[in-house]
Amino acid sequence: MPKIEHVAMYCQNLEIIKDFYEKYFGCKTGPKYINAAKGFESYFLSFEDGSRLEIMTKTSVNESINPKELLGLTHLAISVGSKENVDKLTKKIEDDGYEVVGPPRTTGDGYYESVILDPELNRIEITI
Repeated sequence: MPKIEHVAMYCQNLEIIKDFYEKYFGCKTGPKYINAAKGFESYFLSFEDGSRLEIMTKTSVNESINPKELLGLTHLAISVGSKENVDKLTKKIEDDGYEVVGPPRTTGDGYYESVILDPELNRIEITI
């Protein structure tokens, strides 16, 4: 049966992004991969349920913007188990100075979620 093995995103500062997902979402970080010849570095961040997020940086991506790399996935939704956890984590993230672009609420399609921006302005839905 097919399943998503991991999702990947480019970022400018691997260490800041790694620390954010470890602190707020309890991710465990694997070893850093470096390919100096390609100017590429990455980490795999593992969530408790086994799902993984690969964060990557590459000098050529940071130097130029390819419009095709801006299309596609628009947010990452992370389940925290309950409305109370959504509320608490959203407040903690906001209190720590990160932007909440959508306060906790029940959406028209029945999800309870908030939307925050990570340190590099990626949209993260915090949901049940």
